[in-house]
Amino acid sequence: MTTAALQQQQQMEIKQFKDFLSSYNQLTERCFLDCVKDFSNRKVTDSEKSCANRCMDKYLKMTQRISQRFQEYQIQQNEGLVAAQQKKLLS
Repeated sequence: MTTAALQQQQQMEIKQFKDFLSSYNQLTERCFLDCVKDFSNRKVTDSEKSCANRCMDKYLKMTQRISQRFQEYQIQQNEGLVAAQQKKLLS
């Protein structure tokens, strides 16, 4: 691999990591704001724990579902492009 290719790969990895951290921070903030209501006690209550677990589970399922739909959409788009190319070649 060339130096330019290595630098480009490193930049992509850094961007992916930054994107991951951003998503993680958004999830943490959202679940914290939704679930933690009582600051009079140092311990996390059982209801706060279960709320946070449900929140994270819901978020993970949602992102998985969005990724799945995006992949399906990409496949449909690619199939449409291939069909258009084939139609163009046959004309």
